[in-house]
Amino acid sequence: VQLQASGGGLVQAGDSLRLSCAASGRTVSDYAVGWFRQAPGKERDVVAGISRAGTVKFYADSVKGRFTISRDNAKNTVYLQMNSLKPEDTAVYYCAAAHTVTGAIVRSPLGYAYWGQGTLVTVSS
Repeated sequence: VQLQASGGGLVQAGDSLRLSCAASGRTVSDYAVGWFRQAPGKERDVVAGISRAGTVKFYADSVKGRFTISRDNAKNTVYLQMNSLKPEDTAVYYCAAAHTVTGAIVRSPLGYAYWGQGTLVTVSS
């Protein structure tokens, strides 16, 4: 499966953005999907993840209540809605796909075999 992340940009603190992760080559419903981010000089951290059917989700503590992950398997796309953005959310955001059984989620980046190219989110104060 190939993944294409998009939707990043420059916004002000408090604004919203919606990132999209479009899959091609295989149906995205075969995979759990995660969003990760990497700020300059820092490690890549998990942001959120969603199971194959969208029934199980998890979020990093730093984004709980502000970010929402969702998927539209009919459109072969996974989304990350980001509200109340903060300057510390500034990073390159990546989506990734993992082979899992139905209902499973994957928290570690080591569990993801397929990665998109990343989209830059910059939040100014």
